[in-house]
Amino acid sequence: MTSRSTRLDTERGAPVSFSFNGQPVAAHAGETLAAALMAHGVEGVSLTRDGEPRQPLCNMGTCFDCAVTVDGRSLVRSCLTPVEDGMEVHSWQNH
Repeated sequence: MTSRSTRLDTERGAPVSFSFNGQPVAAHAGETLAAALMAHGVEGVSLTRDGEPRQPLCNMGTCFDCAVTVDGRSLVRSCLTPVEDGMEVHSWQNH
C-alpha cells in the first residue's frame, strides 16, 4: 500500500476509517470499499491463482474480481459495498 491519495478534489461524505489486512485506511461515507482501496493506493484486493494482485474489473458487481472478506464474511464484492467506520476488510485468496 502507498499513502498517496488519488481522490479528486470534490465534496465528500464524512470521514470514516476501516482496516485492510490490518492496516488503517481513511475513507469517506458514500464510497465503496473498492473506490476507497484504490484511492488509498492498494495494488490488489485479492490474488489470482498464480498469486498476482487482482484489482476490481467491472466495478458494477457482475464479476468477483474485487472479492474481499468483510468482518468475517467471504466473497463480498467490494465494488458494491459501502465503507462503514470500523470495518475489518481482508484480501480474499482465490486458492
